[in-house]
Amino acid sequence: MTPSHPAATPDLRALCNQFPRPGRLDRILLRAERRGTLENAHEALAIADRGLQGDHQAEAKARRSGPSKRQITLIQAEHLPVVAALTGHSRIDPAMLRRNLVISGINLLAAGTLFADSPLVLCIGTEVQLEVTGPCEPCSRMESTLGPGGYNAMRGHGGVTARVLAGGILRVGDEVTVLPRSAL
Repeated sequence: MTPSHPAATPDLRALCNQFPRPGRLDRILLRAERRGTLENAHEALAIADRGLQGDHQAEAKARRSGPSKRQITLIQAEHLPVVAALTGHSRIDPAMLRRNLVISGINLLAAGTLFADSPLVLCIGTEVQLEVTGPCEPCSRMESTLGPGGYNAMRGHGGVTARVLAGGILRVGDEVTVLPRSAL
């Protein structure tokens, strides 16, 4: 009897490029001022190396030289019930967490590049391309927004920051995919 050999296991680089399915852009939130109220938008214009038109981050980037790593903030919809459970809320409105885009169906942390020589791109709709630049750590405002312990409840669930590589129109309902930059 010949021993059976399992199929070759893909290497880590190949595994990092494979996502189970596309995600979806569930919500767009903009704020004109740094500490201002977030407003829902059905669509928004992403501007390369700046952010979202109408959001204070894009306006601040227009006044500074050089691209910032924090042009857009994104949070995973699947983390909202976790934050709610950890803080004792029945539900969390994403606007409370002060992120620009709410994405479902994609592991946003996995959309960050693990290998510097194999960058990944988060593609939203047919035009917009983002580079995930790191985790979006919670701020101290989460204590007043979510209650005592809100800061720690958000740690690990705060989403990611991104830089706009290619601009265009984002619309609620757009498909979200992750591709190796070499595939674009």
